[in-house]
Amino acid sequence: MPDLKIIKEFPDNFTFGVATSSYQIEGNSFGNSGLSHWDHFSKIKGNVYNNESGKIACAHLLNYKEDIKLIAEAGFSAYRFSFSWPRILPDGKGSINKEGISFYDKLIDQLLENNLKTYSTLYHWDLPEIFMSKGGWKNRDTTKWFADFTDIIMRKFSDRLDSIATINEPWCISWLSHYLGEHAPGERSIESGVKTMHMILVAHAEAMQVIRSHNYNNAGIVLNKQFVQPFDDRPETLKVTNLADEIHNLWYDEAIFNGIYPSQTLDLFSQYMPNDYENDLMQISQPLDWVGINYYTRSIIKVDPSEHFLGYKSVNGNLTVTDMGWEIFPEGLKHLIERLHKKYSKNLPILITENGMANKDFIKNEKVNDIERVNFYYDHLKQCKELIENDFPVKGYFVWSLLDNFEWAYGYSKRFGIVYVDFNNLKRIPKLSWEEFKKNLTS
Repeated sequence: MPDLKIIKEFPDNFTFGVATSSYQIEGNSFGNSGLSHWDHFSKIKGNVYNNESGKIACAHLLNYKEDIKLIAEAGFSAYRFSFSWPRILPDGKGSINKEGISFYDKLIDQLLENNLKTYSTLYHWDLPEIFMSKGGWKNRDTTKWFADFTDIIMRKFSDRLDSIATINEPWCISWLSHYLGEHAPGERSIESGVKTMHMILVAHAEAMQVIRSHNYNNAGIVLNKQFVQPFDDRPETLKVTNLADEIHNLWYDEAIFNGIYPSQTLDLFSQYMPNDYENDLMQISQPLDWVGINYYTRSIIKVDPSEHFLGYKSVNGNLTVTDMGWEIFPEGLKHLIERLHKKYSKNLPILITENGMANKDFIKNEKVNDIERVNFYYDHLKQCKELIENDFPVKGYFVWSLLDNFEWAYGYSKRFGIVYVDFNNLKRIPKLSWEEFKKNLTS
């Protein structure tokens, strides 16, 4: 029987937490929220599995006390959540929705009452829908509006926030959503993809400046990383593998820590980059207090002449896959953190801000026996423990996710939670994985 006894071998000051995001759990139809570009994207047939949306989601807005109790009972010490921009500013700017402010006030107070650290994210993908007609993240003005939103969050909540992340997963916001078109706004354009790769980092920089103006000193950014490996050792394969690594990982590392963009990708992107982008790089590379890593899988990179712009595609190897079809490769987490620390972040604290798996979970005798997920967590925690033993500054690990939720373009068909949600009645049922965390975090 798999277990998570390894948790007891971590340092006493190591942070174990769970993570969620606003649009995936709150229920956007509650609390007088404005619409996000995910509401718009979800309405278009074929974009989301079964034409589902985040209108109801887990109705966390109505059930937050029960959900926080589940976090506290399992012995976690921190909760990573995001603020919904359209919930607080239904028009993206201007008048504030008092119900939105009130919800986050109550949420944060409830977390503090339960002795849970508050790890917040300013942007986890719910852009106010109204900005779509203005170009969304392609428009530099959006970064200014984001700075204004950041200022509201700082004024209202910063004295009760243990940690603030500016942006969650810039690669997904830009490349996945504007070049590959798999997420909102669903664009498939080289120019849009490239522009947003830069502008989302400008948004991060603008937000950081606002955060610093409030004398706040525990802020960072959350980067999703994918370990890339070549399909074979031919020179042309190694070349496109390096390109894939730059686009997925090093574009952000180089800009944030060195104030430059990686050369192979920049050569490819140059004609599509915003004018005078170089002038932004100093601001983009301002100091952080920590860096967050979201890790799920690896990519094997194969030459693909039919992909006319990049020249490659990602394929699976022969490893076990999750319900998302993602290969389970725990060693990739270790390799990526070793490089990040040695080459880029140096002594900066590193948080694993998301790690988890989708599984075909089902209820049997009022229980969910997700042994595969327990194994997944054990294998990745083992990598974390080895990193810590080798003096890498890994300071925390956040489980993705607390609840089964709206899994973006997959709707409710993929379950990542350590708590099962019955979407017919929104009943919460802790899974075996939740029980394992509880057993080892509370004893």
